[in-house]
Amino acid sequence: MSNKLSTIAKNIKKLRKEKGISQDRLSKLANISYNTIIKIENGAIQNPGIDTVQKIAQVFKIKVDDLIK
Repeated sequence: MSNKLSTIAKNIKKLRKEKGISQDRLSKLANISYNTIIKIENGAIQNPGIDTVQKIAQVFKIKVDDLIK
């Protein structure tokens, strides 16, 4: 596992905290497993699949581009 968090991981964590959404709540809203959310945020999954990224972007009502830049 890398010590450097991906941009996606940082952005998801930042947005989630700004919106006051727990990892568990985000996983349910995005229909993604709780473990996947944890692994993305802690850097265990460096490059989540496009489907996963799209689902998370939809929860935050943003474009995929905004999550990855």
